[in-house]
Amino acid sequence: MKINVLTLFPDMFTPLQVSMLGRGLEDGKWDLNLVNFRDFTTDVHHHVDDTPYGGGAGMVLQIMPIKKALDSLPSTGKVIITAPQGKTFNEQVAQKWAKEDELTFICGHYEGFDQRVYELADETVSIGDYVLTGGELPTMSMIDATVRLIPGILGNAASPVEESFSHGLLEYPQYTRPADFEGNKVPEVLTSGNHQKIAEWRHKEALKVTYLHRPDMLKDRQFTDEEKKMLREIKSELD
Repeated sequence: MKINVLTLFPDMFTPLQVSMLGRGLEDGKWDLNLVNFRDFTTDVHHHVDDTPYGGGAGMVLQIMPIKKALDSLPSTGKVIITAPQGKTFNEQVAQKWAKEDELTFICGHYEGFDQRVYELADETVSIGDYVLTGGELPTMSMIDATVRLIPGILGNAASPVEESFSHGLLEYPQYTRPADFEGNKVPEVLTSGNHQKIAEWRHKEALKVTYLHRPDMLKDRQFTDEEKKMLREIKSELD
């Protein structure tokens, strides 16, 4: 996968070039192309913004340098703008994007974009109902969530399948050595060697964690008969 990012601050994207994602870059499993659209301005001061027509506070990003930066790319794939008015990003969006060959993100700043910039994009996406100083941090979050789903990026191929949100539930509790830490013991089922019981325990615990912390995720869930039974047991245990 190739990812292009149009940004005024390319140096902010260093975190994507370390750890597992960094190794993926080195191995050629994905490619990150950072484009500073300030380089596509024509005035001597390299302005990328101007005052809004009709008056008002703040500065608005101009369409010209962004359009020229897009046009400089051999290809763009799906073009994405990060903005508060966009649809909310989630795991399902990441899974869909991970199947694309190429993505291009446009990072906003100041008081936002000239409205005509939005016409250049295929999708406008937000990471939540709050405002940041720019689109770089949301873009990095979405790239991380998407790229990690590319085969070979994570060491354990099963990991992204089993994690939170992948099956509409939060992740079950995890434990490692020691089995007993100051009297706080790992649940016996996890050391039993009975893989069927372990799978059942993990499913129930994932359902429990979701019920306790994100009940909204269960609102439209189509429960299996086994999950209905687990949920009854969970509610009874919590009473």
